[in-house]
This record gives sequence, structure tokens and C-alpha cells, in this order.
Amino acid sequence: MQDISDTSQPTSPRENASASSIEDDKLVAEALRGREDSYKKLVDKYDRPIYFHIRKMIKEVEMVEDLVQEVFIKAFKNLQSYSNEYAFSTWLYRIATNHTIDYLRKKKLQTFSINDPIKTKDGEMEVQLPDNTYATDAPMIKNQRKVIVQNAIADLPEKYRKVIQMRHMEELSYDEIAVELDLPLGTVKAHIFRARELLYKALIDKKDRF
Repeated sequence: MQDISDTSQPTSPRENASASSIEDDKLVAEALRGREDSYKKLVDKYDRPIYFHIRKMIKEVEMVEDLVQEVFIKAFKNLQSYSNEYAFSTWLYRIATNHTIDYLRKKKLQTFSINDPIKTKDGEMEVQLPDNTYATDAPMIKNQRKVIVQNAIADLPEKYRKVIQMRHMEELSYDEIAVELDLPLGTVKAHIFRARELLYKALIDKKDRF
């Protein structure tokens, strides 16, 4: 993998790379060197394209914004693994596609009902699970997780804590939060994005307790 933080090397090894792609490689290199404004420029450039890409894949419009932000968080957490042998946009769209597919798979599993019979070519089959009511500590673990998450949210700076609570506890839309707090929509998105980053860092330190 070429060290894209080395400015003495060509910005992009790809032949016939577009001006947009070369610009992306420059922003990535700057972001890896700690330039926060370069992260913002990448988000501003690809926020809407990724939104419409994900929107084509899922039905719940209200979930798209959340998935977009999760895609950028995942991309920036793994930015070191990006190789400018390929276009940044191609890499980012692949992350968006895979992340959305993962969301759809998890949603499908969550909506599966163990009470409904499964239709097979041999007829209907009922799903029976062993009764582990008294043998599992799952409820206790679930409560511990909930407390850890609540504590992590409580430790957030106020402006970030407020938007996270409104989004995930009160289930307000981005537009509703912007109106409620009298903030520009872009500011609300930026605050939620930053809040999730801080939560991710706080929770990853406690992963052994999950």
C-alpha cells in the first residue's frame, strides 16, 4: 500500500484519474495527517450521493440519515486501510453498500418470529427453542449494557448529549431536532456525527463488559 501521507509521492497512482478523484486523495492524505477540515470536506462532498445510494436500498426513509453517518464513521475509522490504487469514491460506496446490507440482514433477523411456522417443501415446520429462562444471565447482561450506554451518553458534552437523546430516545427526525433547537440542519447532523464518534470511543473501551 502506498503511503498516501507522503506528499513527495504522486497524489494518485491511477492512470487517467479524474480531477475529483485526485482531490479526494489529497483530502484523505490531509485527513490522515490530522486535518479535521479535510474530513469535513469529504463528508460535504459525499453526504448526498451516499444518502441517495442507500435510499435506493432500503424502504425506511427515516433510517437513511443514520446509516449515512454510520458509513462515514466506519470509513474514517478505517481510513488507514484505504489504498489509492482505487478511487476513494469506489471505496466509500463499497462501505455504504456493505453496511446497508448488514443493516438489512440484522433487521430481517430481528423481525423473524419464532411463533410463526416456517413453510418448507415438506410442509410447515414450527421453531422450538429450549427454555433457558432460569439458566441464562441474558437479562442481567442486557441491563448492564443499557446502563453502560446511558452512562456514556450522560458523559457527553451537553450539545452532543442533547441531540443524541432527541434522536434516539425521543425518536425525533433531523429536521424536528433542528427546529426544536433552532439550529441549522447541517449543524444538527454534525453534532450527531460527533456524538456518535465520542460514544464509539467511550464504549469500545468497555467492550469487555458487553
